[in-house]
Amino acid sequence: MKRWIKITLASVAVIGVAGFAAKDYVFLHLPGWLAPRVADNHPVTWQQGPTMAATPIDQRPPNIVLIVADDLGYNDISFNGGGVAGGLLKTPNIDALGAEGVSFADGYAGNATCAPSRAALMTGRYPTRFGYEFTPTDTHPPAWFPSKLIRTDVVFARNIARFPTQWEHKTIFDEDAAAQPAATSDKGVPPREITIAGLLRTRGYHTIHLGKWHLGDAAGMRPEQHGFDESLGFMIGAQKYLPEGDPGVENSYQDFDPIDRFLWANLPFSVQYNGSPPFRPDRYMTDYLTAQAQAAITANRNRPFFLYLAYNAPHTPLQASKADYDALPQIADHRTRVYAAMIRALDRGVGQVMATLKAQGLDKNTLVIFTSDNGGAHYIGLPDINRPYRGWKATFFEGGVKVPFFMRWPAQIKPGTRIAGPVSHFDIFATAGGVAGAAMPADRAIDGVNLLPFIEGKATGTPHNTLFWRSGPYRVVRDGDWKLQMLDLPRKDLLFDMKADPTEHRDVAALHPDIVARLRGLIAQHDRESVKPAWPSLIRSPIAIDRPLGTKPRPGETYIYWSN
Repeated sequence: MKRWIKITLASVAVIGVAGFAAKDYVFLHLPGWLAPRVADNHPVTWQQGPTMAATPIDQRPPNIVLIVADDLGYNDISFNGGGVAGGLLKTPNIDALGAEGVSFADGYAGNATCAPSRAALMTGRYPTRFGYEFTPTDTHPPAWFPSKLIRTDVVFARNIARFPTQWEHKTIFDEDAAAQPAATSDKGVPPREITIAGLLRTRGYHTIHLGKWHLGDAAGMRPEQHGFDESLGFMIGAQKYLPEGDPGVENSYQDFDPIDRFLWANLPFSVQYNGSPPFRPDRYMTDYLTAQAQAAITANRNRPFFLYLAYNAPHTPLQASKADYDALPQIADHRTRVYAAMIRALDRGVGQVMATLKAQGLDKNTLVIFTSDNGGAHYIGLPDINRPYRGWKATFFEGGVKVPFFMRWPAQIKPGTRIAGPVSHFDIFATAGGVAGAAMPADRAIDGVNLLPFIEGKATGTPHNTLFWRSGPYRVVRDGDWKLQMLDLPRKDLLFDMKADPTEHRDVAALHPDIVARLRGLIAQHDRESVKPAWPSLIRSPIAIDRPLGTKPRPGETYIYWSN
């Protein structure tokens, strides 16, 4: 009898240990297990415009095509004098947009991470005006799931916070924030906000969203409820480019990055059309979005349209088509080669979209805007993607917020135009509305300005003298040539003279306490015009400014803490 008791107790102990060991695995994969089933591919039938144009193309408002890359670094395109792998990859089609139109020397993202930046871009407003301060991480589990007992956003944050690291600066998990009631329905752009699509619909534009949304998928927050007539893409912040085991894909795994682990474990390979059940694309995601953009342009060639083409490239997970990977044998490092191949597909897609506009006779009277949602990410482990600037995505150093920013409109913009002085993503709202003849909303502050008068030389000065960025206690202002970064961890102020030191290498805060005080006052005023975040940040993560993730810590290195 005693022998059986010992065996039973031993078995229970083994099961308990195994269960505890499996807990991390279960929580890591839980959101993916809860995701809806993905159906097989089926064709998308775009709504067809008139068979004959009511007015000639040169006599109607311009079409507007907004192309947004995802985490594309300043140095990832050859237009800026660089390119991936020391310039071994060229981006001729993206470069052509800048050469044939206007390039903005100081083009800034509205924020340093995907979702708040896109919120600024879509609404023409600082996202802190409507509480969109942090990137949402909820995966919207099915209705039957006990979300109050197990929150997928908390699971995600805990996985990041518990990831082992040798760095002395650890990720901080906010237990108090995690204990607050889940507010999934609030995690998006509120229905009361007006998007570019909603603005352009007042002028009779047919509006199309393609690709990444990341601005909410609760009631009232989806693209088709935010002014878009049609939407084909995915609501969450990332997506696989092909199934992980597909013979046509090359994968690169960043085992030093907890977010990468989470993405591989949970992301589907799927899209939705106007809220349909998810289904599989029929090819590599970047190529699929390009092909659908070409089809949408063709379907709407005889009426004014707005196409928001939001590629997820080159955001993680790093996956390249085998064809693009094989075309770059000159790049030896596997991760760099995969990343370069992803950008090769992105550049090819831009070229194919431009070719379709030309084939349909639309290119001269189409305003094409190209940008990235923020700077390149440190967590891919590649060192030079934002050169010559310091910092990364999820920092307000220039590397996190200075982005490629081009506009091409042959009917109105002279080739080779270069604009100095800060412009922002939220200027796209006012510029698109301006060229379409739409009235700006009068019931709210619009922070963007119409850039066309500055491009044409009809307006003097610069579009903005002052720009702000905020993520939790980390606050930044650029005012004229001065840029102040107010850090909470470590608690210090960094002041840079952007004219003398545009790459932010020399902190002069101690030399100019009067300027620091004045800029702090500007930040305080901006805070008074902002609202409380609509949902809390669950973690604060340390980010080294001068080295990518996966590299050895350096004594005394500059770092910030990012709230998300």
